[in-house]
Amino acid sequence: QVQLVESGGGLVQPGGSLKLSCVMSGSAFGVYVMAWYRQAPGKDRELVGTVTNAGSAEYADSVKDRFAITRDNAKSTVYLQMTDLKPEDTAVYYCNAQDRYLTGQWYWGQGTQVTVSS
Repeated sequence: QVQLVESGGGLVQPGGSLKLSCVMSGSAFGVYVMAWYRQAPGKDRELVGTVTNAGSAEYADSVKDRFAITRDNAKSTVYLQMTDLKPEDTAVYYCNAQDRYLTGQWYWGQGTQVTVSS
């Protein structure tokens, strides 16, 4: 029933910025911890960062000080603001929702491609 849809991916030059969005439908957005993951070709899927229901965010060391995760509970949307993008940031970025209060269920979006290249 829960559906996550990412958008905002595209091609950007090194040093540029991009903002991704993920909209949830089918459940109460405010009860979920939200996260962004990414997966580059030939590499494992890795955690980019998380944001709690109250908006407290944590990040992987590789993106800390460059990326920011925020959420708008009224819009059932989580964002990933990416700045100072590097070629190694190129990946498919996935939205993730985690029910830490009742079921423990995780949900995933379909992913959106981010390519950093000159």
